[in-house]
Amino acid sequence: MSYIKIYIHIVFFTKNRIPYFNTLELRVKIWKHIKENATEKGIFMDMVNGYSDHCHCLISLSSNQNIENIVQLIKGESSYWINKNNLTQEKFAWQEEYFAVSVSESKIEQVRHYIKNQNIHHQKKTFQEEYRQFIERYNFE
Repeated sequence: MSYIKIYIHIVFFTKNRIPYFNTLELRVKIWKHIKENATEKGIFMDMVNGYSDHCHCLISLSSNQNIENIVQLIKGESSYWINKNNLTQEKFAWQEEYFAVSVSESKIEQVRHYIKNQNIHHQKKTFQEEYRQFIERYNFE
């Protein structure tokens, strides 16, 4: 048996960064569904949370999974589910782009805390500021 533990922090955004998820109740409902669906698909999702226009996931890859397929499954199914249940006033979609960075074992708790506290975090910092910070921190430019 192979033993694999590869944690990935994924961030993806609503199309055109429209703040569709404008209530805590709606966000909780969507994040819960994303986690449940991931579990059904054999994706180990440690944490999921976000804010009105984006979603953070902390996942652990197994030997037969890759980041692109996991992100496609999560975004595709959740878009379908959000539209099927009329959770937004207009047709919902996720932006095609996303961030994905590896997380070392020593930083897991820090990333969990960061994801868990998105509501507090975004009272102090806009998503645009967070976006620029990700670009700079991980040298994506």
